[in-house]
Amino acid sequence: MMEGVVVSLPSFPFLKPTISTSRSSPTLRLGFRRFSASLSAVKGGSVSLGHLTQPDFPILHQKVNGSKLVYLDNAATSQKPTAVLKALNTYYEAYNSNVHRGIHYLSAKATDEYELARKKVAAFINASDSTEIVFTRNATESINLVAYSWGLSNLKPGDEIVLTIAEHHSAIVPWQIVAQKTGAVLKFVSLDENEVADVEKLREMISTRTELVVVHHVSNVLGSVLPIEDIVIWAHEVGAKVLVDACQSVPHMVVDVQGLDADFLVASSHKMCGPTGIGFLFGKSNLLSAMPPFLGGGEMISDVFLDHSTYAEPPSRFEAGTPAIGEAIGLGAAIDYLSGIGMQKIHDYEHGVAIRSGHHCAQPLHRQLGVSASARASLHFYNTEEDVDDFIRSLNDTVSFFNSFK
Repeated sequence: MMEGVVVSLPSFPFLKPTISTSRSSPTLRLGFRRFSASLSAVKGGSVSLGHLTQPDFPILHQKVNGSKLVYLDNAATSQKPTAVLKALNTYYEAYNSNVHRGIHYLSAKATDEYELARKKVAAFINASDSTEIVFTRNATESINLVAYSWGLSNLKPGDEIVLTIAEHHSAIVPWQIVAQKTGAVLKFVSLDENEVADVEKLREMISTRTELVVVHHVSNVLGSVLPIEDIVIWAHEVGAKVLVDACQSVPHMVVDVQGLDADFLVASSHKMCGPTGIGFLFGKSNLLSAMPPFLGGGEMISDVFLDHSTYAEPPSRFEAGTPAIGEAIGLGAAIDYLSGIGMQKIHDYEHGVAIRSGHHCAQPLHRQLGVSASARASLHFYNTEEDVDDFIRSLNDTVSFFNSFK
């Protein structure tokens, strides 16, 4: 018998998200690859979205130990389509230059493409303005930015930060550090009888002492979806802010930050078919404008004197130094690719499982479940039913192998 196996189902049976499809941004969709004709075939049952898109991912066209590679670790990182690889190549081959600092052609071109990528992110999550998007190294840095800039400036002894036991380490550790520095208190919501975050307990835990609620949108281990709209309402009723870890939702479903009304939301490019080394923070304009810098240096300043400096407006205030320019442009290309397919179509298609063993950066959750590690299977839209069949066969072989030692 195989113990400690957790299988997450992307159909999310526990709580169904409300998905809005009203978003559109025609000016940013000119470069989107269109799949409309092929997707009609998908609806007709002649070809799946996985079969349609898999040719766009060069890394999947290889054999490992004599067998076709079946990649089922998409919750950890996604693979990259040719369009993203070409965007990176084009930047380094055709207009590699620093941004915001030069008036020559290469710098102007790089700046335009970098800022266009920011606009694409804003449109993708329906932010009201691109200035609400801060580029970071990843979601982890985005959370740390909020923790050190907003947290250290606003939290005081006795203030409460509400989290769930199912949060990723990156959403726990920064707030532990800030709590130690400020005297704030961390309050954790446990699991309910279905072994998902107990939403009713969360609601009860939010009080007038609560200053911040930190929650995942989709759990990277359980696959469950939290009702973010409701949580935001409960938090705002007592004057608390809400930070949403959307790393596992942004790549798989429509996410509308205005509809959610979250104060902060973070995600990583590498989980949404984009390059590594780039992520983003969404923050409401009034909050970002009131926050002090996270890092000091070039780009984030307005004027520098020997005894003091003044700072740029967001998002530049939080992007010190030379940013990950090529990676941001690659993220923009990934958004073009995903939008060309359609996030609702991706959400409707994804239906299965993917394999990785370990604690998935969620040790408190595993202790609560009574296991030291688990096996996770996580699919993306470029996976096929045959990939799932291969996984099931391999899983059965593994179970039989261990049963043979009984």
